[in-house]
Amino acid sequence: MGSQGGTGPRIDSEIDTELRPAVAEPLLSPPPGIRFAGIGDEAAPDLAGQIRAHQLLGWSAIELRDIDGTAVADLDEAAFDRVVTALHEARLDVVCINSRIANWARPITGDFELDYGELERLAPMCAALGTRHIRVMSYPNDPGAPLDEPEWARRTISRMTRLAQQAEDAGLVLLHENCAGWAGADPARTLRLLAEVDSPALRLLFDTGNGVAYGYEAYDLLSELVTWVDHVQVKDARAEAGDAVYTLPGEGSCRVADCLGLLLDQGHAGTWTIEPHRAVRPHEGRTDAGSNGIDEFVRYGRALERLTTRLPAATATHREAVR
Repeated sequence: MGSQGGTGPRIDSEIDTELRPAVAEPLLSPPPGIRFAGIGDEAAPDLAGQIRAHQLLGWSAIELRDIDGTAVADLDEAAFDRVVTALHEARLDVVCINSRIANWARPITGDFELDYGELERLAPMCAALGTRHIRVMSYPNDPGAPLDEPEWARRTISRMTRLAQQAEDAGLVLLHENCAGWAGADPARTLRLLAEVDSPALRLLFDTGNGVAYGYEAYDLLSELVTWVDHVQVKDARAEAGDAVYTLPGEGSCRVADCLGLLLDQGHAGTWTIEPHRAVRPHEGRTDAGSNGIDEFVRYGRALERLTTRLPAATATHREAVR
């Protein structure tokens, strides 16, 4: 990837991260055309806690991953019906479902039927929840018996082509995240994947904070892929002793403010979803921090609200672009 500095303005160090208490209404509005949301299980394992966190923020949208430790696709009919009812009563819109399709736990040599079946189950669930968006990745290599790069690429593109066709037939959009997988950290591979799959059902989800863990500069990656980004997940981190230490947005090394400013400059509209990775990290087994999980989630949301008010004049350009 490119140099640490990149080519755009760097303003993270200027962000005022003083936070205010949570209230029932959002203190600060997002930029025009942008909506705030959060990945619910980063606040609490149970749906009631996830809903409560969003109500404290005053946000009207949520992104779903796990409910009480169970992936959305694995919920039985009764449990799923309860989720739909609770979200409807809370007036929370679902903007995306974070699936396990092609993710860090499903290498390219694994059983494709797991992904095909999960997408098949999610299609009617998405319809019931009112969303078309499903987060996917692009298959990590087999850690025990890795394929050579050309074969890894061939199999990934073949599988993603089949999944995109399945999604297109169901009226869904797969959002590929810059995370684990063949195309996760390399813009040339990502662009090749998009070109060869060649489907309106495959677009990009950009996570601002994945670069520290996966060894690339987020702003540089975004600069090459920004026109393909339909959805954003916001987190921030810095490297300490070889590990990613997650911070409030604007306090790490991921140039979150610059990334968001670049998106606005390019006329991006959509949802910015917080994924704090602070008190709760479900993928690491840290699933229940009690009330501290909700408190930290709300604190994180307030920090994002404040950060967006300090973005450069890109917001004026964006206001014109989304009219």
